[in-house]
Amino acid sequence: MRAWLLLPLLLAGCGPKPRALPEDPIQRAATCGVVAAADARRAGGIDAKLTIEQQGHILHYALLAGAEGGTFDKGRSAAVVNAMPRLGDKVTSGKWEPLIGECASAYPVSRPAESIALPPDALTVQAGCHDLADFITTALRSQENNFIDRMRAYDEMERKLDPKMGATLKARGLNQAQSNEARAKALAAMATLGPPTAVLDQCVKKFGS
Repeated sequence: MRAWLLLPLLLAGCGPKPRALPEDPIQRAATCGVVAAADARRAGGIDAKLTIEQQGHILHYALLAGAEGGTFDKGRSAAVVNAMPRLGDKVTSGKWEPLIGECASAYPVSRPAESIALPPDALTVQAGCHDLADFITTALRSQENNFIDRMRAYDEMERKLDPKMGATLKARGLNQAQSNEARAKALAAMATLGPPTAVLDQCVKKFGS
């Protein structure tokens, strides 16, 4: 999952024909991830260190693909991540800039959010915050020194949520399969609230202290 975040993208190409988003949902999400990476690196070049918000924006498209259908599908999310390196040069060798707006229209929740309201259900918010933090920290672990304070906050929140989430699952009488399904639905719900780092900041406010 992590290797593509360091993928060198060609940012200077300007082909004669603007790109269009693919109809295939995996290819569409992966294309938007590539566009987000290209846009983030446009000012500083391909070696620029991205902020955790920029990294989260790239990852958000994989999260949203996994969340389609209301139950998070790790396979769909992984397929998006795996497709990004293959699409990188193809997308950025042409007029990729118009795709920024197309991606925002195709995935409205990827846009910056003025506010994030966490779900009121205890299991949804506990499992969703925990597993969203796990997704982001796993993807960015090799780069954590670039945003160590945020990564440590997410890690600490996960540790604090482990017993809370376990107690909530037990109280609801869910078996392992039911627990896994509940967590998959919770992560899907959190992915669609808005930019993942903005969601996690609210999670940390609620559970991290």
